[in-house]
Amino acid sequence: MKKLTIAGVDIPVGCRTQIELPVAQLYTNTELSMTVKAIRGRKDGPTLFVSAAIHGDEINGVEIVRRLLQHKALRSLRGTLLAIPIVNVHGFLNNSRYLPDGRDLNRSFPGSPKSSLAGRMAHTFLNEVVLQCTHGIDLHTGARHRSNLPQIRADIKDESTRAMAESFAAPVILHSATRDGSLREIASNHNIQVLLYEAGEALRFDEIAIRAGVSGIINVMRHIGMLPASRSKKPKRTSMITGQSSWIRATSSGVLRALVPLGEFVQKGDVLALISDPMGNNSADNKILANDNGIVIGRTFLPLVYEGDALFHIAKYKANIGEALEHVTAFREEFEPEPYSTSDDSEDHPPIAG
Repeated sequence: MKKLTIAGVDIPVGCRTQIELPVAQLYTNTELSMTVKAIRGRKDGPTLFVSAAIHGDEINGVEIVRRLLQHKALRSLRGTLLAIPIVNVHGFLNNSRYLPDGRDLNRSFPGSPKSSLAGRMAHTFLNEVVLQCTHGIDLHTGARHRSNLPQIRADIKDESTRAMAESFAAPVILHSATRDGSLREIASNHNIQVLLYEAGEALRFDEIAIRAGVSGIINVMRHIGMLPASRSKKPKRTSMITGQSSWIRATSSGVLRALVPLGEFVQKGDVLALISDPMGNNSADNKILANDNGIVIGRTFLPLVYEGDALFHIAKYKANIGEALEHVTAFREEFEPEPYSTSDDSEDHPPIAG
């Protein structure tokens, strides 16, 4: 197998190795590092990175990575898994999306060893981890007070990336062009296929999103040949693929009363929410309407809104609505934890309360 070295540490075949990538220390002179867990199989295969908390307040992925590292399927691993549960260590410590310099790490790639704090961290992560890989999965959530239905964002115009996205089996695959300075952009420039998994809300654990994330990563690892094919006889779930989405914004300021949940199918003209003032005036006149047929893949949970605030994210979908609704319901039923459950049925991992 090809030699693998991270931060000067050689990663042996057939071993689990923990590497500490040095990042800028705190101003208290406290040392700080980005932890990478490397698992190498005894047989050759792809090298996959799974990263979380590139935005420091997006913590769902941290729990996904923790459960992934305990998954018994990894005993049959081919190739190498590089798991990075917390990329933006500074932001994670401060419950902040951004780094202390105010920059977004996911808009700072490829970075430079002589640039801003964000640029230096991006440069380290890119060169020590990402460029060692053939594939990647980057785990995200919605922003604060916003939650996302589990979904994959990827360049589905690329056939191999689309097949990888479909293997994840999230309810929705949204075609998404790469953004300047993003991890996905720089990885694709180096022919590394990367999926972005969006699910849940910042600073919250979402059990369904976590379970679906672990399951999806294992599915991808099977698809690219890192794990044996599943022996399950259950029908394979499919995803709704769409190339268009839009945000519905508040038409006035006031108190929002949302009428539709995440995963709901809506038709053009449906009432999604009502906005009124604190005395209850004008709610009948200030209706928030769907602008197209589709599924609600993101929504705000903050009921206090200003005119122009983003309220509902609609993935446009014009196929059989009944069939699609049945699909989302089946997805929820598969990953909904049992009441009072003390373990994850699939892999004996304890669930986390939201």
